Amino acid sequence: MTTILDRTAPRDLAAASAASPARLSLTPKTALAGRLDGAWWPYSRDLEAELPALAAVLDETWGRITRVSVNPGRWPVVPHTVAVAGRVLHVGWFTEQDPDKLILLSYTVGRWDLLVIPPETEPAAAARLMAAAAIPGSTLTAGVLMANESVIGRGVRDTRRREATWEDEGGACMSPFGSPMGRTPLPPPPLPLPLPLPGNGGR
Repeated sequence: MTTILDRTAPRDLAAASAASPARLSLTPKTALAGRLDGAWWPYSRDLEAELPALAAVLDETWGRITRVSVNPGRWPVVPHTVAVAGRVLHVGWFTEQDPDKLILLSYTVGRWDLLVIPPETEPAAAARLMAAAAIPGSTLTAGVLMANESVIGRGVRDTRRREATWEDEGGACMSPFGSPMGRTPLPPPPLPLPLPLPGNGGR
């Protein structure tokens, strides 16, 4: 299946989502069934604004989507229905459902599970999650993928912090003596006094 990945995030996310293509990554068609069928990166947490673009793409790929279910913990408002291209898409919610997952149902085809990437996610992190969720046959759940990305993201931020500290301390311009250029090195320790020779009375 095709992957649609728009890495830009407009400032007015809720308004932009209606006119922008769905940011979506789908698992290729293979015999390997995994826990997820791909990932979706909405522009906002407004289901009424976000679902029409998603359904429009998936209607062409999977067949007409008729019902969606979410965990209400991730969405401020869960409407009962959403208007999609002159028809109605029914929306339900379950607190037992993985909060990072969206379930889509089609009467004619079946069910698909998508990882939902938070709208505020940085593009690099979203790209990693898109790729991970679209691996055929993967047994990782939506929650595990989000937890893994949290660890990876923390490592990336730590590396950037260390690099910034290195540059701030003149790491790229070190003197041969190990001190940053432009700073006065500490004086060397004094040499030890010579010991008196035996038999000369210390003179």
